[in-house]
Amino acid sequence: MMAKILVVDDEADMELLIKQKFRRKIRDNTYEFIFAQNGVEALEKLQQHPDLDIILSDINMPEMDGLTLLTKLPETNPIIKAVIVSAYGDMANIRTAMNRGAFDFVCKPIDFEDLDLTVTKTLEHVSQLRSTLQAIKENNILKMYVDESVLSFMTHQEFENSLLLNEEVEASVMFVDICGFTAVSEHVPANTVVNLLNKMFDQMVHEIIEQGGHVDKFIGDAIMAVFQGNYHLDRCVEAALAIKQRLESFQENLNDFTFKPQISVGINAGEVISGNIGSASLRRLDYTVIGDTVNVAQRLQSVAQPGQIIVTQQSYEQLKESFRCKEIGEVKLKNKVKPVVIYEVTE
Repeated sequence: MMAKILVVDDEADMELLIKQKFRRKIRDNTYEFIFAQNGVEALEKLQQHPDLDIILSDINMPEMDGLTLLTKLPETNPIIKAVIVSAYGDMANIRTAMNRGAFDFVCKPIDFEDLDLTVTKTLEHVSQLRSTLQAIKENNILKMYVDESVLSFMTHQEFENSLLLNEEVEASVMFVDICGFTAVSEHVPANTVVNLLNKMFDQMVHEIIEQGGHVDKFIGDAIMAVFQGNYHLDRCVEAALAIKQRLESFQENLNDFTFKPQISVGINAGEVISGNIGSASLRRLDYTVIGDTVNVAQRLQSVAQPGQIIVTQQSYEQLKESFRCKEIGEVKLKNKVKPVVIYEVTE
């Protein structure tokens, strides 16, 4: 990639000298030089060429000197780096330049071999800085799409070697569905539907995180969340109750009707298999939990009525001392041979 260099110097022969000494790199499209005669003109060039990489600047110039120009660079282009090229190479000027952000200092008369090395070193620094900033930007974007538990897993020393390994853990799994939301999409524009869904999800996710859970995935207008560690089932139920309470005060005016959401929740606790599911060849993996515990939680949600938080009898036995529950009775769950006794958590 061609480097773009701004030379700021009021000496008439400086432009010609630069073009002569760097003619091969100019011809090979390694370097492109832009020229300015003082600091004021340099700032104008920075506005016109935001892709500039480095600046080679003299100190003593009319209108705005090079040391003053250094103080203007952070607000104009915080990435660009400047090398001072000046005959005023006393320690006071060198210290002032470095304290104002100069990357290096080259004394006149110019040793062009040394200047070429300095330019190369400065360009490498700017390239590394840009790569770092890009990585930070990409990391921030990644955090919007990937749960923190996955990011933590990715930092493990043997992450790549253990991509397809899994482990059995005790966890509580919760499926939360927004009831009747599909009908909303038939009456309002798609963008309105997405914005409304994201607004509700944001409130729901807040309560999940508050109780130490993590969102495994968003499934249409539903959320699958997983809780591990001490009292994982209690914390899962606390999150479900908090979501229900929070959404009771939520309403949105949509065209000619008001939408007041209700949720149906299925919760199940037990052993799950945690790991990466997918294809290593395709380089598409989903860090998730699977197993019968997960399947039952999803089917409990499917039989829950609007406003209900449903658990199995086994979970009820663990919860009954801390939460008020009422027995609903036996239900037939999909792919289950025997009926299952279910309970509703009310408070």
